[in-house]
Amino acid sequence: MTLELQQIRHTYPDGDRTLVALDSVDFRAAAGEFVTLTGPSGSGKSTLLAVAGGLASPESGRVLIDGTDLTELTARQRDALRAQRIGFVFQQSNLLGSLNAVDQLRLAAHVAGLPLRRAGARARDLLDRVGLSAKAERRPHQLSGGERQRVGIARALMGEPALLLVDEPTSALDHERGAAVVRLLRDLTHEAGLATVMVTHDLQYLDLADRSVRMADGRLFSEPSARTGR
Repeated sequence: MTLELQQIRHTYPDGDRTLVALDSVDFRAAAGEFVTLTGPSGSGKSTLLAVAGGLASPESGRVLIDGTDLTELTARQRDALRAQRIGFVFQQSNLLGSLNAVDQLRLAAHVAGLPLRRAGARARDLLDRVGLSAKAERRPHQLSGGERQRVGIARALMGEPALLLVDEPTSALDHERGAAVVRLLRDLTHEAGLATVMVTHDLQYLDLADRSVRMADGRLFSEPSARTGR
């Protein structure tokens, strides 16, 4: 699976002027690649994720997911593709307080239209993969911040996505728990062959990525390889 953005331009009204959030952006993430996206607040990082995930429509350019251009789809077609191919992990886990961990995932399966008979087994398998099989019956208030974020990651994978979009998953975590979450995302990306894009302000995690890209003023700038330094 490959995500490709071609010459993406996206703007917002800002009083009497227009704010350019994405300025002729070209970006690519391949299957099995864990890419971090950094930059100051307001540089366009979250907008890029929204456009890549079909949550926002660019003014111009193409958003290709395995060759399918999201900008040419109807709203219903985009919703269907997003449910089937894209997983989202947000800054806050946004778990429902009344549901335990396994039921959080079962609900995600229902929303994605997965057969409920298979959903329970997949939910428990994913909780095991993120290290929470022993806490499947616990509700959010019984979990630590890092554990709640792990449930959020497992929930994002319930629909068996090919593309994973992650927005500041460590912002509410200390360094040790944050690093554990980033390592988990990296490992799941490699194991499942996902294309993963993670927005982060934490430069300390860049060495865990396959590649890092920096944003400023709506434009992308490649960083040296996180692994080779070239």
